[in-house]
Amino acid sequence: MRLELSFAVALGATLVLTPLAIRLAALTGFYDHPVGYKGHDSPTPYLGGIAVIAGFLAAAALFGSGSNAFVPIAVGAAVLLGVGTIDDRYQLGPLTRLAIEVAVACVLYAAGIGWSLFGSDVLDLTLTVVFVVGVVNAYNLMDNMDGAASTVAGVSTAVLGVLAAQRSPELGAIALALSGACMGFLRFNLASPARVFLGDGGSMPIGFVVAALIMAMPGTGHLGWALVPVAVVLVGLPALDTALVVVSRLRRGAGVFTGGRDHLTHRLRAKVGSARGVAFVLGSAQASLSIAGALLVGADKSLAALGAVCLIAIGVAVVARLESPGWAPAPVTEWT
Repeated sequence: MRLELSFAVALGATLVLTPLAIRLAALTGFYDHPVGYKGHDSPTPYLGGIAVIAGFLAAAALFGSGSNAFVPIAVGAAVLLGVGTIDDRYQLGPLTRLAIEVAVACVLYAAGIGWSLFGSDVLDLTLTVVFVVGVVNAYNLMDNMDGAASTVAGVSTAVLGVLAAQRSPELGAIALALSGACMGFLRFNLASPARVFLGDGGSMPIGFVVAALIMAMPGTGHLGWALVPVAVVLVGLPALDTALVVVSRLRRGAGVFTGGRDHLTHRLRAKVGSARGVAFVLGSAQASLSIAGALLVGADKSLAALGAVCLIAIGVAVVARLESPGWAPAPVTEWT
């Protein structure tokens, strides 16, 4: 019952807190305005991340605080909630954000949550930092259409929670808390039009928690280096979307760190026609990848490595396909 209760409490808390976050955004004038490449029609409240992370932390504290991972995960999520919210309002510089992401990754490693492959603290810490920073920013990039980041995170953490609970019910409860919070948020974010946005204040801590859960996953020591490609599979669509955007912008000579409508979501929307349809496709695909990753975690080292490398190769082929003329990014004028 621990997993079910954690999911339900987070879901309920987020359903209650999100309307309050919308009111707070209205009182403070905290809106995302439709300028440049942004496709929404009118100013939309930010602060959805506050509701999601508050709902997550409440449920995780109730049902997952017995895990050694709870405190460092909670602290890192709270820090990135604050940093992301400030960034939504005042546009922090990339170096400032990067420095704080590195700092929270170091906190995880100091707490015993990180990669342990080299037998060297310097190298293991470096890999931990790269992984955390990469996943945080992949989820940040994934938050480019209504429901995208929340759907993917909700599905992936549900699978991670079930996987973790086999050896650590408390860690499983932490994962299911994030899943429930993300699913509760979809009621407001996947409305037509969206009533609130997740913002960097939500996407950054969500990516952090996903990265921490993967590294804290019990029963993975037998995989050794094979856990690295398996982890890429577990990250799934955010990793694919990041690779797609980087490749696409480099090919077109566009700035890698500029915004645009060249993400996986935008290409899918051109085919399925709505944000809800895109969210359904993303959720189904992420569920398949997460389940595949969970099965690979239980396999022996050679099979896990082979399976993960094959799935990553399929991802490379998907990126190539999405860069073909039939899937090319749509002009901005088509989405205004």
